[in-house]
Amino acid sequence: MAKNRSAGSRKPWWIIGLLIILFSMGSSAAVYYMMDSRSGEGGASAQTVVEETRAPAPIFVDINPFTVNLQSRHYDQQLLYIGLSLRVGNETTRELIEEHMPQVRSRLLMLLSSQQAEDLVSPEGKQQLSADILALFDQPLTNPQPSLMVNDVLYTEFIVQ
Repeated sequence: MAKNRSAGSRKPWWIIGLLIILFSMGSSAAVYYMMDSRSGEGGASAQTVVEETRAPAPIFVDINPFTVNLQSRHYDQQLLYIGLSLRVGNETTRELIEEHMPQVRSRLLMLLSSQQAEDLVSPEGKQQLSADILALFDQPLTNPQPSLMVNDVLYTEFIVQ
């Protein structure tokens, strides 16, 4: 009879141990679920913030490459093969430049043919040329004309020969 009594006294400890294990598993699952649902909400709001702070896509106007005779101090035959892209600020500017592309190319041709070959081979000469090209768009292409937003000149091809 002593055997039954000791087995009976161990039974409540097994139940208590089992309850502790089940309670631990349940609380762990609840914490995991709560953390997962919070990170899901936080992830969505963080993604929204990233989308809001993303810069708008740049708008480019490509100008087909062309070849121009350059001025030379040594009276040599010098050529410039150049391809350009203009980074513009809005669709209106892009559309206006594309509509008036023959006029834009003519202005570029006049500007480029007046350049000295020796000046264009240095980085400073290219920067000055970029500033001169941007200044071309200060003159209106048509009347009346909305203000143009030409932000940058990018050289896609540039060979002085």
